[in-house]
Amino acid sequence: MTGPRTLFDKIWQAHEVCVTASGASLIAIDRVFLHERTGAAALKSMAAAGRPVRDPARVFAVMDHIVDTRPGRGDQTQMQGGQAFISETRAAARAAGITLFDVTDPDQGITHVISPELGIVLPGATLVAPDSHTCTQGALGALAWGIGSSEAEHAMATGVLRLSHPGTMRVSWTGMLASGVTAKDMALHLIAAHGSAGGSGLALEFAGSAVRALDIEARMTLCNMATEFAAMTAIIAPDETTFAWLSGRRYAPASFDHPHWAGLFSDDEACFNAEISINASTIAPMVTWGTSPEQAIAVDGTVPQGPARAHDYIGIAAGQPIKGVPINAAFLGSCTNARLSDLRRAAMLLKGRRIAPSIRKALVVPGSSAVKRAAEAEGLHHLFQAAGFEWRESGCSLCFYAGGEGFEPGSRTISSTNRNFEGRQGPGIRTHIASPETVVASALAGAIADPRELAA
Repeated sequence: MTGPRTLFDKIWQAHEVCVTASGASLIAIDRVFLHERTGAAALKSMAAAGRPVRDPARVFAVMDHIVDTRPGRGDQTQMQGGQAFISETRAAARAAGITLFDVTDPDQGITHVISPELGIVLPGATLVAPDSHTCTQGALGALAWGIGSSEAEHAMATGVLRLSHPGTMRVSWTGMLASGVTAKDMALHLIAAHGSAGGSGLALEFAGSAVRALDIEARMTLCNMATEFAAMTAIIAPDETTFAWLSGRRYAPASFDHPHWAGLFSDDEACFNAEISINASTIAPMVTWGTSPEQAIAVDGTVPQGPARAHDYIGIAAGQPIKGVPINAAFLGSCTNARLSDLRRAAMLLKGRRIAPSIRKALVVPGSSAVKRAAEAEGLHHLFQAAGFEWRESGCSLCFYAGGEGFEPGSRTISSTNRNFEGRQGPGIRTHIASPETVVASALAGAIADPRELAA
């Protein structure tokens, strides 16, 4: 391809090994990341077929999906049969010679949190993992997307994957966010305005002044939610903020002072298949009311008429204000909003305050063991505990319900996670997703609340 190119196309073409007779491309894969829910199955299948991992140095695995988050946790899990996922992944990873971040490893954490914080994902790289939220890592200027277990096998055995070139979409955010409004609110606003299928199959690029103003962790939050927009992936052009954030991390290069890094942006005249422009200054804190991320409104808004099933499940009628709806559980965690900056902002709002007596369970699950240590070094855990939150170990288990620990049946939860599907946090649990600030403001009020009022 000649002429102006998008950032996505620059990375695609740099990794395109060949084009097949059908028009699909073989794309070189720089990194593969596994987790214990599907990792053992992929590695054992390869071993049974006599196929070794082509380059073990490019493959990583972590225990994050099935592990318990209770303090002192080990291989034992509250999920029946969960220990087998852990022990089998450990054995398979060791046999394959790949890097494993085990349950008690100091670098253990959620895949999309530890890969950036260790510098495993890098600008211009390709990275795949059997997890739909792999697109989170596009915030570093990488081409990262979720795959299936069989595709993970293929990538590990051959170093390439067969893909058809997706269409592209640029979402430009003009203006600046108002105080109390976050990247999570940007994502929910986009999905609510354009539908959960608005980016179907497309490679998104987030751009504009409001995106450039975000720190790296906020950019990860924005890219994380691209899969809830049905996108294939999302990407943000790396800049000096990106390179400074990655500098000194274990797998990062000694220097980013090279033309390769400097050229990672969309050319001025590059064409996208679709364009969306949003004035970020008009966005308010958002919260979901139904059973899809697209069913979201401003926290001071009124619930619209939606599908009857969504209203029945969530127990909120059309015409009802979302603010003031009683809650009895709060969750701060996940690959969307459990990084150090998220915990800092939430803890500062809790300082000197206590959650409402009606809150039966309030949890903080840091995104990684490194985040947990850093938060503890700053004393954030004391602020959470003094306010009435439990302080947990890192993992996915209370965002992704796998049959282990959950909330009390019928609980209405305010959550910093990315999905509010029926049963996402446990059978019958009614989840409202929002920013960390909205989570803690609501926990303090015992009802969905506007964090801007708390900070005033």
